[in-house]
Amino acid sequence: MAETNNVRAVTEGAEGDDAKCSFHHRMFLEPQEKKRSMKALVVKQVQKTCSCTPAKVKDCVFGFFPILEWLPKYKVSEYLLGDVMSGVIVGVLLVPQSIAYSLLAGLEPIYGLYTSFFACMIYCIFGTSHHNSVGIFGVICLMVGQVVDREVERAGYDLEPAVLSILPGTAAQGNTTLSPGNGTSQELLCDKSCHAITVAATMTFIAGVYQVAMGFFQVGFVSVYLSDSLLSGFVTGASFTVVTSQVKYLLGLEIPRSGGIGSIIVTWINIFKNIHKTNICDLITSFLCFLVLIPTKELNEHFKSKLKAPIPVELFVVVAATLASHFGKLKETYGSSIAGHIPTGFLPPRPPDWTLIPNVALDAIPIAIIGFAITVSLSEMFAKKHGYTVRANQEMYAIGFCNIIPSFFHCFTTSAALAKTLVKESTGCRTQISGLVTSLVILLVLLVIAPLFYSLQKCVLAVITIVNLRGALRKFKDLPKMWHLSKVDTVIWGVTMAATALISTEIGLLVGVCFSMLCVIFRTQRPEAPLLGWVAESETYESLSAYKNLQTKPGIVVFRFEAPLYYINKECFKSTLYKQTGVNPVWVKAAKKKAAKRMLREKEVGSGDNQTSISMDFVSEPLGFHTIVIDCCAVQFLDTAGIRTLKEVCKDYEEIDVHVLLAQCNPSVRSSLIRGEFFKEGEDHLLFHSVHQAVDFALGTQGHSGTSTSK
Repeated sequence: MAETNNVRAVTEGAEGDDAKCSFHHRMFLEPQEKKRSMKALVVKQVQKTCSCTPAKVKDCVFGFFPILEWLPKYKVSEYLLGDVMSGVIVGVLLVPQSIAYSLLAGLEPIYGLYTSFFACMIYCIFGTSHHNSVGIFGVICLMVGQVVDREVERAGYDLEPAVLSILPGTAAQGNTTLSPGNGTSQELLCDKSCHAITVAATMTFIAGVYQVAMGFFQVGFVSVYLSDSLLSGFVTGASFTVVTSQVKYLLGLEIPRSGGIGSIIVTWINIFKNIHKTNICDLITSFLCFLVLIPTKELNEHFKSKLKAPIPVELFVVVAATLASHFGKLKETYGSSIAGHIPTGFLPPRPPDWTLIPNVALDAIPIAIIGFAITVSLSEMFAKKHGYTVRANQEMYAIGFCNIIPSFFHCFTTSAALAKTLVKESTGCRTQISGLVTSLVILLVLLVIAPLFYSLQKCVLAVITIVNLRGALRKFKDLPKMWHLSKVDTVIWGVTMAATALISTEIGLLVGVCFSMLCVIFRTQRPEAPLLGWVAESETYESLSAYKNLQTKPGIVVFRFEAPLYYINKECFKSTLYKQTGVNPVWVKAAKKKAAKRMLREKEVGSGDNQTSISMDFVSEPLGFHTIVIDCCAVQFLDTAGIRTLKEVCKDYEEIDVHVLLAQCNPSVRSSLIRGEFFKEGEDHLLFHSVHQAVDFALGTQGHSGTSTSK
């Protein structure tokens, strides 16, 4: 077999060349033998997977429930204080954010509290990260809200901004409402608010199933297609959509929520059309909340190294605004929009609506991917920082179950959130016990405090949502630095951000992934391909266009192609090689044939010796080099088109008496060349381990003295 033959990476030619260049030594590389067949490997893997021993069962259980591994080792005296402090602080911050992000998702405030409670508790059981704070995330809430609005409208409910007033107990019991379709009284299973959470819970269930399936089939590699620049651009673009969706609450406008392609433009058009209807009370309240929240948030960030805990300014603002709205009777006097009744306790569990699955299954895919990508990236970031390891597949299980289980308890989709994770880390969190403490804080609100937020203005919640997007919007300040580091990444960021903001979140994510892949393809389609020069007193060859004072060997051209050679860039390889060497062998052969025909024709008609001698001089005109060394160190792989291209190049140059040598081919490329029958018996096109060896061989073969010409 050709692959089991010794692969000759030699620095010598035929026996005659050995006589001329005795300093070249034979080098043989013997491939590793394949000890097992594919069948044997499959059988071994199946046996390993299907075997059941007590140790393996224990490892499986402990791996699936990481809490069983770290909880018995919990150091109470060392960890408890930091975990309790961070849990309480995150819980205090999470209460107003949960209420605010419910509004963003098009749902009642109570459902945001439910979501935060269950997510923190479940991730503590299944998660491997010590620091991740899992709960509501603005971009995910926006994507959920868009689907909820679409399905609510499709079900026949109007999308008038005035949310139905939820009386005590109405969230748990169905209401008798007029059917929007025919105007007749009809007993519905639930009202508009109930149908909205049913849609959100069903989509959450499907997203969780997707995430668990990705963990089971170990397809975490999907996240590698979501680069940091792509995710950053997506989050920034989605932040513009979030801000746009909250402006109507800041101004107290009653306009329908727009969805679909170009929703951000439609929303701004509606805002300006209705700007004269601005509620002055809501506008003043929003302005005052901004005046308090933004400076305090900035102080928190500026003095975070000195503060033991961030100031919970959001909670203070919510409490103060609620008291002002209640005692000032802002709803009755000025018509301000308020949160309304928030019931205490928990609603009875309820399965997702299976009939809605076909409607939301496709929408759940980008939500699932974004959710697990952000969760896994944050887990790995903080694990690396604090010196422990996380398992990406287990993280997908964890975030999947954080969606599947709560979907039965009137919750919507969750993921890890950077801002709250940073707060957990900075306030002393050591384990996920802090997540349990956060759940207890939210439980206290659910059981006792929630109804007290009845008079809270929605504009206050909108301000909290917008202020928490400062980090994403600040990415514009980093653009000059990003451009300096990588222009391609900056363009990917800009395209993804613009597509997400101006078209839609789902299409923006798809555009970002496709564009980033195209960038990779374009970079391999037209890669750098410089000529190389010799660094004096060394065996190193570097780019002539990048460095000065390099030398070239007479009669030898060294060429490097800095990309895989495959069907997309094969023509670029040939054209660049011809351009860099200054010789297109096809044209040279054609010119020689044409000159030979003209010379023959002139000889036949007896046209004189002068023109004949000119034609003979043209045919025998020297090319300036006799050998091309192709440095293949950057060629990761070859496909059939690449092998065929190399064959054509070697054949074409051989026909004009120019030898082509390959150097620094990796084992994959060597194997492809052997399988593609690139080398034939008796050919002198040999593989070389270094460019220096190839150049020495070419010089020795041609009998040159090895003099160098400075360039």
